[in-house]
Formats: sequence, C-alpha cells, structure tokens
Amino acid sequence: MRLVECVPNFSEGRRPEIIAAIRDAIAAVEGVVILDSSSDLSHNRTVITFVVPVEQAVDAAFGGIRKARELIDLNHHTGEHPRMGAADVVPFIPLEGTTMEDCIVLARSLGERVGRDLQIPVFLYERAATRSDRENLADVRRGEFEGLRTQIGQDATRVPDFGPNRIHPTAGAVAIGARPFLVAYNVYLGPATNLQVAKDVAKALRHSTGGLRYVKALGLEVDGQAQVSMNLVDTEKTPLYRAFDMVKMEAATQGVNTTWSEIVGLVPERALLETAARHVQLRNFSSEMVLERRVRDAVQGGQSLSGFVSSVASSAPVPGGGSVAAHVGALAAALVQMVAGLTAGKKKYASVDAEMRAVALDAAGVVTQLSALVARDAAAFAEVSAAYKMPNEPDDAAARRKAAVTKALLGAAEVPLETARACARAAELAGVAAAKGNTNAASDAGVAALLAEAGCKGAVLNVRINVASLDDKSLGAGLLEEAKQLVAQTSARARFAIDAVDKTIGLP
Repeated sequence: MRLVECVPNFSEGRRPEIIAAIRDAIAAVEGVVILDSSSDLSHNRTVITFVVPVEQAVDAAFGGIRKARELIDLNHHTGEHPRMGAADVVPFIPLEGTTMEDCIVLARSLGERVGRDLQIPVFLYERAATRSDRENLADVRRGEFEGLRTQIGQDATRVPDFGPNRIHPTAGAVAIGARPFLVAYNVYLGPATNLQVAKDVAKALRHSTGGLRYVKALGLEVDGQAQVSMNLVDTEKTPLYRAFDMVKMEAATQGVNTTWSEIVGLVPERALLETAARHVQLRNFSSEMVLERRVRDAVQGGQSLSGFVSSVASSAPVPGGGSVAAHVGALAAALVQMVAGLTAGKKKYASVDAEMRAVALDAAGVVTQLSALVARDAAAFAEVSAAYKMPNEPDDAAARRKAAVTKALLGAAEVPLETARACARAAELAGVAAAKGNTNAASDAGVAALLAEAGCKGAVLNVRINVASLDDKSLGAGLLEEAKQLVAQTSARARFAIDAVDKTIGLP
C-alpha cells in the first residue's frame, strides 16, 4: 500500500464541535487514519495529521476543505497565527513507497478540484509551486485574508493557480502544496513581557533574515507567554536540537532563559533520538541501539510486494492476471519516474530539464492510476462472480441474472482496457526517457518499455476473455477494436524505446 501524509491546517482552534466535524469529514474517506489533531486557542488554529493511500488522498483532503468552507467564516476569525483561508494550508508529504512527484500530482489534482467545485482560489506552494515566488508559504500568505480580499482580482501577481480570481467571501483562499516532513516546534521564553525578545530571537533564527537554513520562525504572544514559533522544514539538515540551542543562546544574550518547548502534531522518531543522544553526549549513537526499533523490525513481516506476490500465488482467483498486468504497468511507470528523476537537475541534461520534470510528474500520475487498477480489477471479477451466482429461475429472475452478467462482464472488460491505456502512456514516456534521459539509466528506460508492453498485452488478454464470455459479443466490439489498437501502439512505442537504448549502449 502506497501511503502519503497530509497535514491540513484549519483556522479554528476554539470550537470543539467544528474541529470534530472537520476531522470526521476527513476520516469518513476509506483508508484514512487520523494520527493527530492539535488545536491552539491563542493561534485559533487546528492541525490535523492523517495518512491515507495515494488513491484516496485527494478525496480525504477535499472533504476537510469542504467542511471548513461550510463552518468557518474568516470575517469573524481572530488569532495569533497568520491565515488566509478557512482551510489555510494543505500539504502532502511523501512516506515510504511514495515520492515527492506523487505528492505534487496530488496537490495539483486537489487544487483543480477545490477551485472548480468549491470556488475557492488555490495557490500552489513549496514543491508543487508553478512559480518561484510561490515556493515560500509566507510569500503566498502575505497580507492574509484581509489583504488578499483586495489584492486578488486587482494584482496580476496574485492570480491563483486554480479557482476564481477573487477571494471566497467567507473561506478566503487556500495554499495547497507538496513538501518534505516538517516539524512544528515552539520554544517559550517566559512571560509576555519578553515578547520583543522572542521576536528578536525569531529574526536571528529564521533563514530569510540570515539565520538557520530550513527554519521559519515568528515571535508571538501565546497564553500570556512569549513564544518563538518555528517550522523546521528539513530536520535532517537543520536538526531540532540545533534550533533549540540557537534559541537558548540568542535569548541568553538578552538575559532571558528558555522555560519549556513543545511539538505541534507529530515528529519523526529520529529527530527526538538525535536530540536525546546529543544532550547526554552519546558517542557513535545509532537507532539500531533502540530496543523497540529492533523489535518492530523483527515482527513487521514481509513487504507489501511480497504480500502481493503471495496472494497471486495462492489458489484464490484474485488477484489474477488483470491485477498483475496493472502492477507490471505501475512498475514500468515507476522506472520512468526514476530515470526522469536521475536526469532532471543535472547540468549535462539542462536542455531537457523541464521536459524530464514533466515526464516525472506524468509517470507519477500513471503509477497512481495503475496502482488503483490493481484493486479495481479484482473488484470487477468479484462483480462477475456475484452476477453468475444470481438465481436462474423463474424466467424474470433469469432475465435479471442475464442482464447483471452482461453488465458485469462489460465492466470487467473495461477495467483492463483502462489498464492497457495507462500502459500505452507508460510506454510513450519510456520512449522519451530512453531517447533523452540520463544515459547511465538507459537500460532502466528499456526495462520500463518492455514492462509497459507486457502490461498492455496482459490487460488486453483480460479484455478479450471477458468479451468472449458475453452472449452478445457485438456489445464488446468497440472494446476489442480499441484493445487491438492499444497493443499495436504500445508495441511500436516499446520498439522505439528499445532502439534508443540500443543506440545508447552501442553494443550488438
């Protein structure tokens, strides 16, 4: 199962019933696991952290945004934290098994849907940004709700990526993006009389004003205390303990001590282990020394791929050839994504940089599509099996059974046909990667092309066998004709890719 994390921030932290309604709207989507929900009265803000399969990620985030639009009116919202929307910020974060490209695809898909269906202007930020001046969330949110209300529609630099070129009257605007894991970390400096100290420390700390790389910081008054509020956007390069040490040092220069600190939401285990090891000066510390880590590794079981292979090998009829064809196609697209990733950003391939980045995003979308088709193919078979089990007597029951069988067989043919279409696209992308991608990965592009061709041909076999089972085979004539064309098209694309690989390798 390919999972992503999503950490939407909502402009409500004081009314539990509204927070619960938003959380329930997200949790209602199949596959969602809510990991954390943190609310702050002074910020008047709630951060919900959930993980979800890639295929359901857009639905889950959309549900939360829609509910926030329904229940939150920014005209009556006050709080310490900057905000421009009821659903203010919605980032996707890759977990093991997913990539940043997957998250960019999700962000853009969600943005298009929010803009179209909810009529909320959407600004893409961080890795999903379409403009360099929108990579930084602070730049996107500058002016907040009140400022954007006059800027959108008047300022050409504030035209949203999706949705209307006007502010939503109550829900404002939303920033949707893709980013690495972020740790929201606050350090307190005693009473509110130290607020200016907190602001001075934040200025010294944040990267935009000359401080630590990968740190964003503000000085705020929260619950009568001075707070240095931080977002640590890359804790591998700027660890949590380094941020704390600098806050402590800068505050001490003004005679102020740190009193306590807090994490909002979740934090990677590694970040806390590193901080603890540094504090007690452990030498040569490794996470492999942690008992619970070793126990988890021992009982975790096989990887998801191994589990899939085992389920195919069992005597159960699903997952079968259609699901395997989709899985093979997904592997093909994943290889294309890898080759594109090994090409983009390299000086040697600067002339094709933009094209390779686009290929990586397209391939990520195909991976997601085919991964979903693995399960859809098995579900289509289940519908066929259920239709055949319907009663065949009396005559009216037999007629209903016949109609159900026909409908199920057509559905079971259409799903692998969709797989074949996606595999054809994967083969096309493999050709681009083989012809223009990093020559050191040429063989990987070739393997992608061969897998895409195999996936397409395997899917088409499933189209044919389901059409062959129809009483009236003319109903599937159009499906068969498209399937035939897709095989020819995919094979031609695979040959093009292999020829490009052969030319690169230069051996007979």
